[in-house]
Amino acid sequence: MCWGCIDGTQIPVTAPSENEADYVNRKSFHSINVQIICDAAYITNVEAKWPGSVHDSQIYWECSLTNRFARGEFDGYLLGDRGYPCQPSLLTPYPDPGPQRFDVAHCRTRARVEMTLGILKSRFQCLQKLRVTPERACDIVACVVLHNIAIIRGEQHPAVQIIDPADDHPIPADVQDGRAARDLIARNYF
Repeated sequence: MCWGCIDGTQIPVTAPSENEADYVNRKSFHSINVQIICDAAYITNVEAKWPGSVHDSQIYWECSLTNRFARGEFDGYLLGDRGYPCQPSLLTPYPDPGPQRFDVAHCRTRARVEMTLGILKSRFQCLQKLRVTPERACDIVACVVLHNIAIIRGEQHPAVQIIDPADDHPIPADVQDGRAARDLIARNYF
């Protein structure tokens, strides 16, 4: 069972006065790297405290949800892009070339998180460039809460911003643990 889809997105911020270089991301602008997890309807988890230079996989390793999955508190899998390590509870696409049916299904399902990020950024234009320093970036979490309320109320959302497909990440070196889980699902369902 897919518990949700995970992805990171860069939210531009004003350069902080302390540790300024940490907030410069790989695209050379100051940002906070925000990790979200969403299901088919809502954003179910958000981590909005990491400097833009921090890789998505590091945020995943450091968040409390990772330990909760490891302890078996959740039944199911997260789906992540190649920027994440393949783990028993976090499935990523196969390295090219992989089983096509699995990767196509994975991509189509994971598109939900990309769409959700696009809707969030379109609904809250302030996320295009927060005019605050990272310490005051609680606006991001507030936008996520308001986004979920808008979904509950059936509010229309603006046109979706297209997420850059070039944001796909290289495969981390530590992908061994999740391969068996991914292979089992691919064999049994695809």
